[in-house]
Amino acid sequence: MGKLNEAAELKIREICHRYTDEKTPLMIILEDIQNEYGYIPLEVQEVVSEETGIPVSEIYGVVTFYSFFSLTPKGKYVIGCCLGTACYVKGGQQVIDKFSEILKIAPGETSEDGLFTLDALRCIGACGIAPEVTINGTVYPKMTASQVPEVIAKYKSA
Repeated sequence: MGKLNEAAELKIREICHRYTDEKTPLMIILEDIQNEYGYIPLEVQEVVSEETGIPVSEIYGVVTFYSFFSLTPKGKYVIGCCLGTACYVKGGQQVIDKFSEILKIAPGETSEDGLFTLDALRCIGACGIAPEVTINGTVYPKMTASQVPEVIAKYKSA
């Protein structure tokens, strides 16, 4: 998003105005903005602050606390590798390490081509199929490091 253009700023203000009757609208506003733009940079947080009267420091605290909000753009494909206890014990660290090696990014980063974002997740509640990986909502159960190249190739060719 970078510097906000006029249309984006108007859209953000409109989102804020949708929830003026809500007692605690911040999470709903941020969720709508995240869905609309894919991330919530500081410039956007400043507009939300102007519209709601909530200090930027509080908004920033919420955006950085919850893992589903992002300060930076995400890739077209968001890869979530579970590192909860069951997944970790069954090789989850090797899986995320392989994604990281092939994509040349660390967890929390996006590939140069903008295709992939790699996220390390804590328990996602699917311990019976550990270790699991999610890509834009698709779950890959019992993932192994040796399967990673094939999974990446599938999304690169899509």
